[in-house]
Amino acid sequence: MKKTILITGCSSGIGYATALYLQQHDWQVITSCRKAEDVARLQQEGLECVQLDITDLQQIQQVIQQISANRTLDAIFCNAGYGQTGAVEDISHSALQQQFETNVFGTWDCIRYAMAVFRQQGHGRIIVNSSILGFAAMPWRGAYNSSKFALEGLCDTLRTELRGSRIFVSLLQPGPIRSRFRPNALAKFEQHIDWQNSVHRNAYQQQLQRLNASGNANPFTLPAEACAQAVLRCLESNSPKPRYRVTFPTKLYWWLRRLLPTRTFDWMNWKGGNQ
Repeated sequence: MKKTILITGCSSGIGYATALYLQQHDWQVITSCRKAEDVARLQQEGLECVQLDITDLQQIQQVIQQISANRTLDAIFCNAGYGQTGAVEDISHSALQQQFETNVFGTWDCIRYAMAVFRQQGHGRIIVNSSILGFAAMPWRGAYNSSKFALEGLCDTLRTELRGSRIFVSLLQPGPIRSRFRPNALAKFEQHIDWQNSVHRNAYQQQLQRLNASGNANPFTLPAEACAQAVLRCLESNSPKPRYRVTFPTKLYWWLRRLLPTRTFDWMNWKGGNQ
């Protein structure tokens, strides 16, 4: 009997690639998207898809209840999220609130409602999409860094609370991945940051070049399927790892974070964040 997974944020990128990959490997995949047009597109492609805006608590509850009423929900991959670019002093309360509503609060609520199902079943898998920026903070990404650091704390706490149960929690930590992350980040940057009147105007010009660039912004960029493969390894493991690091920069920075003095590591992040 096929196992069932719910994936959030499947309109493109990691969520979309993971849905296709897991379906090919005998998983029953329920995809979800925020926009109705994306739901229709995925349904036309033959994927089971529901509309889910993870900032809508009632919608989260309804979707998970509908799924669990008809079948076993074996796993959830909390992938939905976006990156808000901008210096800390230029991020408004509203922009920060929106970042956390999606990346943190929405993910938190998805986990809470999935947990109720997993507790009743006596088993379940939770995978949360974090980032290299969940442990290595880089400049001009304060809101996004903070949201991913928060997810790391959430999962580390939940993992200890679930010790001895048959419910497992793992973090996916991608580095540079081919996706629509940069175009989406550019839209949020233009919406919330008055960069031309900022003290960081010159630095923002470099960031705009990065966000507008075509092709891969990093030579170590991998396709989204690399994340999908890590998700499958996690799902099929009898004892899944707490973290699955994807791309060379993520693996390198994980060790440098532990070996280098903080000031040296800060300098490296400053250099990396300004390239």
